[in-house]
Formats: sequence, structure tokens, C-alpha cells
Amino acid sequence: MLTAMPRSVVNHLVRQTAFPKRAGKPEEFAHLVTCLLQNPMLNGEVIRLDGGLRMPP
Repeated sequence: MLTAMPRSVVNHLVRQTAFPKRAGKPEEFAHLVTCLLQNPMLNGEVIRLDGGLRMPP
């Protein structure tokens, strides 16, 4: 998603990220998906994988 954005916008978003101060890597998102699929007890949850970045509506 970030590859389509201008670098200045990406840098601005990264500066607002709580931790770590970088954009997420595809393999980090894939790791979460793997964990979700392997855990039968998890259901109906909203999981934010965003480094604490809160974008306005």
C-alpha cells in the first residue's frame, strides 16, 4: 500500500508511528495471518497491526 504513496507522505506516516519507527514489512503481516489461522480459539477479534499509527477517518 505504501509503495504507491509519495515518499514524503510515507516519511510523515512513519514519524507518527509509535514503535518501531518504520513501516511494517510484508512478512510481519504474513506472520500474523499464519498465527491467526493456526489458533482455533481466536474468533471475532479486531487486531491492529499498525505500530500504533492512528489515521484519521
